[in-house]
Amino acid sequence: RVLFRSSVAYANEGGDIKWDKAPVDSSNLPSLQNGVKLFVNYCLNCHSANFMRYNRLKDIGLSDQQIKDNLVFTDQKVGETMSVAMTPKQGKAWFGTTPPDLTVIARSRAGAGRTGADYLYTYLRSFYRDPNSQTGWNNTVFHNVAMPNVLWELQGERKPVLDEHHQITGWEQVKPGKMSQAEYDQNVGDLVAYLQWMAEPAQNSRVRIGVWVLIFLAAFTVVAWRLNAAYW
Repeated sequence: RVLFRSSVAYANEGGDIKWDKAPVDSSNLPSLQNGVKLFVNYCLNCHSANFMRYNRLKDIGLSDQQIKDNLVFTDQKVGETMSVAMTPKQGKAWFGTTPPDLTVIARSRAGAGRTGADYLYTYLRSFYRDPNSQTGWNNTVFHNVAMPNVLWELQGERKPVLDEHHQITGWEQVKPGKMSQAEYDQNVGDLVAYLQWMAEPAQNSRVRIGVWVLIFLAAFTVVAWRLNAAYW
């Protein structure tokens, strides 16, 4: 189901939206822990992460008890996947489209020279009120999006500032949120950092192992070179 067009979205449709650089650090455990808290509280109601198990969160410094007490709000077990009760059919009926699984969303949204984290960071900071849409919200990155701004209480309500060519030059705060703009940007960065980590939880281990493999190969190359010289 296609939502009504807004004048802002229509004016920018087909334009090259500049993605902001996401402040992502997959080795920053407090950032990832805050990110998963935001994910569970604001995203996991509609979006599932069916390829991610709760107990994998121990890799970012959480214990089984912390996960059970703070992140599992249903009768699910810590060893189960991060699924939701809403069925695809219900999602289709309520939103016009089935909310996508977010397990690898950060990898699937990468573009030419830009990461999926950059896309998500820009997207989650680009919602604005649109009375012509079904949800009351629209987004300058994803025009006519079916998703409302689930973080609006934190961010507040904004409207885009347009120039004479109807291009967005900035934002005007209409209603304040619970967070300042800097605080909101930081929390969105934490959420995006978690989404990127969730897409590949073993990425930090892979990098560490890769460094040692390269060191071994470099040392072995020297040994092989000297052995070759000695034999010949």
